[in-house]
Amino acid sequence: MERPIAMLQMMYSDRRLNGTGSAESQEDFMRVKKVVYTVLGFLFLGLGAVGTVLPILPTVPFLMLAAFCFGKSSEKLNSWFKGTKLYKNNLETFVKGEGMTMKTKLRIVCTVTVIMALGFAMMSRVPVGRVILAVVWVCHLLYFFLGVKTIEPQKAEL
Repeated sequence: MERPIAMLQMMYSDRRLNGTGSAESQEDFMRVKKVVYTVLGFLFLGLGAVGTVLPILPTVPFLMLAAFCFGKSSEKLNSWFKGTKLYKNNLETFVKGEGMTMKTKLRIVCTVTVIMALGFAMMSRVPVGRVILAVVWVCHLLYFFLGVKTIEPQKAEL
C-alpha cells in the first residue's frame, strides 16, 4: 500500500533536487496522496463489506486498512467511516482498546482458519511451508483468545 506513495515521493523529490520542484509540486503531491488513500480506503471498505457476507473473505483486516486510509486521506471521510454501522459493529471497541465480542473473534478465527487450511492443503509438497503456516495459525489463535480481551455484546453496543 505504501509503495505507490513512495514512488510518488521519489518522483517529486527528484524534481526538488534538480531545482525544478516548488511548493506547488508539493501541493500536487499531497493532493495525489490523498486521492490514492481515498481510493484505497473505498476499495478496502468494499472488500470488508463483501467479507461480512462471504465467510471466506475476512472483514476486520480490510476495515482496519480502510480506517487507516480514510484517516490519512481526510478528516471528513474518517469521521464518516467511523460513523458507519460496519465500523461500529466490527472495529470500534477494538480500536478503543476495550476488546472484541466472542462473535467477532470467532468470525475472524474461522475465516483465517479456512484460508490457512486451503494454503496448508496446497502445500502438500512443501513441509516447511506447512510448519510455518501451522505456527502462524497457533499464534493467531493465541493472540485472539488470550491477547484480545473478550467483552460482552451489550458493552459493544454502547
